[in-house]
Amino acid sequence: MPRTAPENFPLIAAIDLGSNSFHMILAKTDQGEIRVLERLGDKIQLAAGLDEQRQLSEEAMQRGLECLSRYAQLITDLPQGAVRVVGTNALREAVNRDTFIQRAEALLGHTVEVISGREEARLIYLGVSHNMPAFQGNRLVVDIGGGSTEFIIGQSFEPLIMESLQMGCVSYSQRLFQDGKITPARYGQAYTAARLELMRVEQALQRHGWQEAIGASGTVRAIGLAVKSAGLSNGEVTLEGMTWLKRKLFKLGDVDKIDFEGVKNDRRAIFPAGLAILEAIFDAFGLQQMVHSEGALREGVLYDLIGRLQHEDVRERTVSALMERYHVDPEQALRVETKALEALQQVAGDWDLQEEWHQELLVWAARVHEIGLDIAHFQYHKHGAYLIENSELAGFSTQDQQMLALLVRGHRRGIPKDRFSGSGSEGEKLLRLCVLLRFAILFHHIRGNREVPEVRLLAKAQQLSIRFPQGWLENNPLTVADFAQEAEWLAKAGFNLLVS
Repeated sequence: MPRTAPENFPLIAAIDLGSNSFHMILAKTDQGEIRVLERLGDKIQLAAGLDEQRQLSEEAMQRGLECLSRYAQLITDLPQGAVRVVGTNALREAVNRDTFIQRAEALLGHTVEVISGREEARLIYLGVSHNMPAFQGNRLVVDIGGGSTEFIIGQSFEPLIMESLQMGCVSYSQRLFQDGKITPARYGQAYTAARLELMRVEQALQRHGWQEAIGASGTVRAIGLAVKSAGLSNGEVTLEGMTWLKRKLFKLGDVDKIDFEGVKNDRRAIFPAGLAILEAIFDAFGLQQMVHSEGALREGVLYDLIGRLQHEDVRERTVSALMERYHVDPEQALRVETKALEALQQVAGDWDLQEEWHQELLVWAARVHEIGLDIAHFQYHKHGAYLIENSELAGFSTQDQQMLALLVRGHRRGIPKDRFSGSGSEGEKLLRLCVLLRFAILFHHIRGNREVPEVRLLAKAQQLSIRFPQGWLENNPLTVADFAQEAEWLAKAGFNLLVS
């Protein structure tokens, strides 16, 4: 169930399906800013439901679905495009995530997007930068989640570098504190595991430098409040405060005995792992203190949605960057895009391609279908699909990338019909979009700004008829040969192409 592009909705909502907690914000938009009407948060610990085969348990799914059934009541009247639902590390990891996603979408009536670690980092930074006072220098933003931890260095509203590591307070608790016992040895194991992970990004982040460190997660907030309760800070996290907390934890010896002010009961079990990770971060980057930001991923999702409302869609910049990086011929891409949109306009009603995402996806595919040529001409459609599917594309969900990659993969020669069939309920529409993309590319097989005829397209269920002006085909035998070959390719995918 792909996303419909938003319009200027008075109410918007964001739901964050985190590895530890699910959160929801319902907000009113006003001059590009948001006024929060409702905030909801529930500890679900989805990551705790992942087994060694990365299967998400039915019990964990049920915890999540029960929470979403409550959230659904608040968004039941909101139209498509006014709500964004994003899933993070636990759903990235789960091999059976589609089962949960289908059930969640049925409850919510809106698409669930699984986002990459770097896309999560981008949205976190967006939420933090809108929540914190203006700052002239570089900011280091850290978000310790249930299954992953994101790091961003940015200036103002622009991230400069984004990283995501596989370490989180829920996953580490499952590994090292599952029975609730706290010992120096176990804490040391968690700290060392985090330091080893951090070695992958330390140098890259330190090269940029920063003047302020901000924590965007519940873990940082809880640790800051616990340090404050001991009279060691005003709510920020300090080295002295963490040292005191660690000694206190060792004396307590059990998560059930944790009684720090500001640490809720449902956070006790993951508190030692969170502290170990944060201490490792402080030591790796030489931090002295870290302040907390209430703005995080869910706020970032809302501001990203507002950007789309105002036609400041980061996905447009991402596609433009792809075109530039892989030396796409912009004039040819524009010719294909224009013809593809003309074709879509003619058949949209008959082929049920009238949603905004159909047009968006077709346009993006037209712009980037040739990126694989930068690698090799032989099977360049496969190279292009691989690049799209495996790159970090800001603004795109995992599902978005897979659909875009599929159109690029299918834009020439044989159509991988099995992969379209495996795309769920939208597979048939994606296949139709692919046929339109192929038509536009074939129409401009001969490059350049030559005069081209107006053609009429007529569509039926599995059939596309193309009518050229009378006598034109007789004078253009190459086009006749091209479309004859195309008819053979489409026939193998179950489509009937008629040219006259």
